Amino acid sequence: MKNRIALAIAPVAALLLVTGCSAQTNGNDSGSDSEVGRAALVIAQGGLGDESYNDLALKGFNSGLKTNGMEGTSIESDDVVGQGEQVLRRAGDGGLGLVIDLEASHAEVLPRVAADYPDTDWVQLNAVAEGDNVASVVFQEQEGSYLAGALAAIHTTNTSDPKINPEKVIGVIGGTQAAGIDKFLVGFAQGARDVDPDVKVLVAYSNDFGDPTKGQQLAQSMFDQGADIVYAVAGGTGAGVIQAAKDANHYAVGVDTNQDGMAPGNVLTSMLKKTDVAMETVLADYAAGKFPAGKTINLGLKQDGVGLTDFEFTRDAIGEDTIARIDELKERIISGDIVVWNAIDSGNPDWFGKS
Repeated sequence: MKNRIALAIAPVAALLLVTGCSAQTNGNDSGSDSEVGRAALVIAQGGLGDESYNDLALKGFNSGLKTNGMEGTSIESDDVVGQGEQVLRRAGDGGLGLVIDLEASHAEVLPRVAADYPDTDWVQLNAVAEGDNVASVVFQEQEGSYLAGALAAIHTTNTSDPKINPEKVIGVIGGTQAAGIDKFLVGFAQGARDVDPDVKVLVAYSNDFGDPTKGQQLAQSMFDQGADIVYAVAGGTGAGVIQAAKDANHYAVGVDTNQDGMAPGNVLTSMLKKTDVAMETVLADYAAGKFPAGKTINLGLKQDGVGLTDFEFTRDAIGEDTIARIDELKERIISGDIVVWNAIDSGNPDWFGKS
């Protein structure tokens, strides 16, 4: 995923002038103008190769390009947060028809850039950005995380499982302390709290989305404190959490993409955030002349935008009764009977991090 080549198309090649920035061509790039215009995908913190958010989005982006006969490129920067405006303006200067930005921290700067490039359509993922030529895609990650937390709280009491200890302790590790990440963490903690208020939820932040060693160390620290299930919301750093779970013969919970196979039997489940589906949908609408300018697309459990995996390697350990209970909680969230706290809208609750 890390092999990247410079674009042969001169206008888009200007993107490479951003310090520490590189691009990868995808689709059928012949150098001729596409009827609908070329597309670009701005990669978020953690970069490609994270086996999570960025990789899954690129998979959907490439699939959408192929399905719609489009040309496109992915764009990476060594400092995608600090160079956000520069990266986006280079994309605008490249004459692209569509720019999809995976980096939530760009939500404030993207509207300013988009206003200066009215002939380009812009998409902000994971945050709401305003603009007449801007669409936003927001996932309700707190809903899927709630189910993961409920499952963890139930299963941490299942001492018939050799991977579970007698302590009612679970953990969650975020890549950084920010509302977009805390949305996952708070949802996870609420799910655990609702099914069993006596379960202790440890909380830590890696402050890095691409450091598996840090993730491994933090997860091992939680296991040493009595946790037997740790949820990782930290991009590539989460690979270390999964490795720690394998080494300690406990459980990790994966995120964004299906990570269950990274350590079969030691990943309890993964909280799916279907960025691949979002990419395919956005590209299809754009190619069809139906770009949702000025709108926000919300993808939660009801829209099948988030959810848990099918427990391919852990179904027997979890048991059908617990799976049925998680399915019931899912339906109650969809119906509105359970409202999951959204840290984006309401900040963090007083009880978060204090259990």
